[in-house]
Amino acid sequence: MNNKNIIFPNYEHCILNTITSILKYYNVETKYNGLLELDNQLKANYRNIVLVILDGMGHQILNNISPNNFFSKNLITKLTTVCPSTTTAAITTYYSGKPPIETGWIAMSQYFKEYGRAIEMLRKTDSYTYEPLKDYNKDIYDLIKYTPIYKQIEEASPKVKAYEILPNFCEPHSKRSINADDIETLCESIKSICTNKDNNFILAYNNNPDTLLHKFGCSSNEVKKFILNAEKNIEKLCYELKNTNTLLIISSDHGHKDIEKVYKIIDIKEIQDCIIMPPSLESRVVTFWVKEDKKQKFEEYFENNLKNEFILFTKDQFLEKNLLGFGDKHKKIDDFLGNYIAISIGNSILKLGTEISKNIPEKKSTHCGFTRDEMEVPLIIKKL
Repeated sequence: MNNKNIIFPNYEHCILNTITSILKYYNVETKYNGLLELDNQLKANYRNIVLVILDGMGHQILNNISPNNFFSKNLITKLTTVCPSTTTAAITTYYSGKPPIETGWIAMSQYFKEYGRAIEMLRKTDSYTYEPLKDYNKDIYDLIKYTPIYKQIEEASPKVKAYEILPNFCEPHSKRSINADDIETLCESIKSICTNKDNNFILAYNNNPDTLLHKFGCSSNEVKKFILNAEKNIEKLCYELKNTNTLLIISSDHGHKDIEKVYKIIDIKEIQDCIIMPPSLESRVVTFWVKEDKKQKFEEYFENNLKNEFILFTKDQFLEKNLLGFGDKHKKIDDFLGNYIAISIGNSILKLGTEISKNIPEKKSTHCGFTRDEMEVPLIIKKL
């Protein structure tokens, strides 16, 4: 793969800076920098600030599907996401105003020593059996909690009402939470809030096109249909919100990459001989706990077999490069990371699993890697 197609997170021009600009607009104290392009837009006073996140709508996907329509015409810039390029890390950055190094939210599956198992972070289920976690003395979220931006905004600017709009299956983060499972309901909810007489902040999240991308792939008709429909409905919303003193911001959490090859870790004897416990995180960002006397063998296997597909970091290298961002390292980071981390730069995945794992269908497209397709997201802005 050409180096120009490998993108590392830029924590001076990424989704963290987007939410930081909004927080600063509402007088929230933060040590991070805002985004110049958005700061310039926020010099005016708005009654409503609306941030719409369409999960998985990377810049490349948007450019391929709809290069000349409403979204692209109002594109201000493209940004990087955080590392890893996945919803768990990225959406938590939006929700907290902090990078993954500070939140501890890194990837879908993280190993908790307190429970003796890898846990699906957004579902709170066992990563291998999908068994729900219940009757435990402490909720996992108590170990990695943060202050949501909704509370931060309302405390810093008491005259502002902060709303979230999200699908029914998502756990709420705001006391003003509205469920919307489709774009039409999402837009109607935004319209209803923005046409009241209050000062409002809204973060509206939809889990597509990500869900469709995983199932059907980046070039599928299903994904194209969703994005064009989202564009149509949001453009209609803009017309209906004219002269409401609203700033509408549309972006994403990460992009996507179609998958061509699957390596099942449990079937790779050379790796199994080197590790002391199952790897975790996700299929394009994998952390390994390697035996001290097997490190050379492990590194040689990657060099000889996977160097064109994955970048292999030691834990020290990974942290020294500040790939998770800058700030105070969360106390659980060292638990969640093994002594090696592999991140994809190609079209393949390293499938996690054990002998008790449920057999689930392969995803046609996914994310978490350092390719341009996964790392770049659009920033779209419309004044209303």
